[in-house]
Amino acid sequence: MLHHKNTLLIVAPVAVLALTLSACGDADNSANADVKESTTPKSNTAPEAAASQSEEASGGELAAGESATATVKEESGNVTYEITAEKVELGTEAEAAKLVRDPADAKGMALAVAHLKFTHKSGPALTSDSEANDSTVIYADGQKGALLIGASDDAPGCEDPYDIEGWAPSESHTLCESYLVPAAAKEVEVHWSEEDGEPYIWKFPNG
Repeated sequence: MLHHKNTLLIVAPVAVLALTLSACGDADNSANADVKESTTPKSNTAPEAAASQSEEASGGELAAGESATATVKEESGNVTYEITAEKVELGTEAEAAKLVRDPADAKGMALAVAHLKFTHKSGPALTSDSEANDSTVIYADGQKGALLIGASDDAPGCEDPYDIEGWAPSESHTLCESYLVPAAAKEVEVHWSEEDGEPYIWKFPNG
């Protein structure tokens, strides 16, 4: 996938998370605000070319409740998902300190858990665990957080991808990703992208 996440910290079982952040999105914000658009007039674009441009266009800022449709190369074949970042749950600095080997690594930090809903729209049923959530990244105030492996496994509302068997078309599952971010961050962003594509971005204000 596009994002190669460096695991910086070793975690213990996740603590209870307290604060749920609300999605940011004014009425003016369109799902396609930053999506790349063709500059060729529609009347002069052949159907094949229009389809190609549509497939190449990806990424952009999405408002609350808006979904992206993207394709993931799974072991069983290419699968198209509808993807929505539903919320981000933010813990406290004290909780974050319990999740790392050296509490000093969590000074001034909080655990951010992003909840993404993936709906299988087309393609084969999965024969192994999904790769869909591997491209989820959390940023805070424009800076990438530190990935925590396993910290969201027991978080309420999160599913373990290894427990999902035979993910079939029309099925939806909520997969989570966890990062350490500055506890005082004003805004948290959830980024997700196709391989070699631009990220889709959902923004969640802190407080």
